[in-house]
Amino acid sequence: MNDGKSNGDRNVDRIQTIRLGLKANINQFLLLILVNAFVGAMIGLEQTVVPLLGKEEFGIESNTLILSFIASFGIVKAILNLFAGNLSDRWNRKKVLVLGWLFGIPVPFILLYAPTWNWILFANVILGVNQGLAWSTTVNMKIDLVGKREEGTSTRTE
Repeated sequence: MNDGKSNGDRNVDRIQTIRLGLKANINQFLLLILVNAFVGAMIGLEQTVVPLLGKEEFGIESNTLILSFIASFGIVKAILNLFAGNLSDRWNRKKVLVLGWLFGIPVPFILLYAPTWNWILFANVILGVNQGLAWSTTVNMKIDLVGKREEGTSTRTE
């Protein structure tokens, strides 16, 4: 295509057409809210099912031991939350989001077929990786879409 513009001029034109704001990006924003809902639902389901598994399948009577899965999840998620933003700036947000979901895929299967409680704890560690990458990146993507002026609007939807 020879329209008299260099590649650099075309890139400038493309960049100038990017519009920030909730109204301008409502479809992408709603998709990210849906992704947030799936991320939250995964941990919600897991926190409901795992204590029952501990008592009924593994015969664990100690509530402290049963709730140890929350600690393993929380520590990993907290650490990954610290790195998710920098990682997504280096790789790009979509790659980090997909990586987070790749970690989440085996969790339900591990929970279904776990032969010991340690497998449940392991599932929670990789769920922490999933949540730390996917949740944090999705929040950052929503902020990117609406811009800094509407940042409060984008983060209130969680």
